[in-house]
Amino acid sequence: MMLRVLYLSALCALLPLTASANDLPTSETAPVLRIQGSNTIGADLGPALVAGLLREQGLLKVHSERPDTANEQRIVGENAQGQRVIVDVAAHGSSTGFTALKNASADLAASSRPIKDSELADLKSLGDLKSPGAEQVIAIDGLAIILHPQNPLSQLNTEQLARIFSGEASTWEELGGSGGTIHLYARDDQSGTYDTFKELVLGRRGKTLSSAAKRFESSEQLSDAVSQDPQGIGFIGLPYVRQAKAVAIADGQSQAMLPLNSLIATEDYPLSRRLFLYLPPNGKNPWAQALVAFAQSSNGQAIVAANGFVAQTVHAMTVTPNALMPEGYQALSRHAQRLSVNFRFEEGSATLDNKARQDLSRVLDYIKQRDKTNRQVTLVGFGDAKNDPARADLLSKLRAMAVRRELVKSGVVLREIRGFGAEMPVAANSADEGRIRNRRVEVWVY
Repeated sequence: MMLRVLYLSALCALLPLTASANDLPTSETAPVLRIQGSNTIGADLGPALVAGLLREQGLLKVHSERPDTANEQRIVGENAQGQRVIVDVAAHGSSTGFTALKNASADLAASSRPIKDSELADLKSLGDLKSPGAEQVIAIDGLAIILHPQNPLSQLNTEQLARIFSGEASTWEELGGSGGTIHLYARDDQSGTYDTFKELVLGRRGKTLSSAAKRFESSEQLSDAVSQDPQGIGFIGLPYVRQAKAVAIADGQSQAMLPLNSLIATEDYPLSRRLFLYLPPNGKNPWAQALVAFAQSSNGQAIVAANGFVAQTVHAMTVTPNALMPEGYQALSRHAQRLSVNFRFEEGSATLDNKARQDLSRVLDYIKQRDKTNRQVTLVGFGDAKNDPARADLLSKLRAMAVRRELVKSGVVLREIRGFGAEMPVAANSADEGRIRNRRVEVWVY
């Protein structure tokens, strides 16, 4: 299936980031942009991106003002005429962003999970919020499982996590540790962090969060509570580990992985997730369009990294070969470097998903800037397990060929296409989410 033209390129062409604030509408009293949704985004990252945009637009005296309402703030700048330009950010959980789009009290929804089918249908009048222009991945995050710094456990698997947070495993001794009763800490029901944990850990095993869990709207408060409780365990977005201890996580047959930037950037870490801005296609707010374009720019991604999340900036990584890798993969890792991007696909399809469409442009820029267009790039495909291993091998190579077609259009001559079938899984194949993660294409450069 042919890929649609990258929306971002068109958006940047239509709305240059060098435009002055005078090119965008201002108001004496009303905010020029209203963002609602994820606390993970809205606590710090969203306001930082807004402040960066305001400064890039030439506004002066950019600062934050906090009203009396918790988890809300106002980012303010002044134009050359001294007129205030205001952006409101409310961070009460991902679901509240989609509700705000529906009742027209927000121009952008910030979400730390993908939009749900029910929300997509509910907001149909605003346009297709799953279209490439509407669904914008602005950063990658990892859900860290955190313990008290003195807890001796160093790794857990997702099956154990499900038993712990559902209350089935109630003491640390059941997990091979010590300390007596396990104390659970979790985000509130409005939180995208909670939605992600529920989907990746609890839901796929038919479990629900124990009623004994202490719930928090604030990520910082949750993390600080766990770091002060020797019997505590919680889940949190990567920037909010703070003084707590993060443990390595395994899913299915995957190796146990710490929430390291390199493993989160490729979305190999089992509890990695995408952070989104949703821009209604039928919306006409130019500030919303400008913020989306700025968030995807190199300056915007630098702000993502500075706020503790994982930027989508492409870089090369050295991979140390080990005995668990197929021989051909070990050989590749000895002679080439892996890029910090995995291409993934729409569910049940060989069509690149929205993030992959964005990443395609970034990877092409990386390859061209480093003069690696002539047989300096190898694509490596993986898939989920099939009853017939030969079919898994074929499908993994076909996925790599789907990426090859797009690179070839821009003049890249590939060195090699490899397919490793269902080897080296990064997630369990027992659920759709895991199978989607395992269906991936890596990019290696010489």
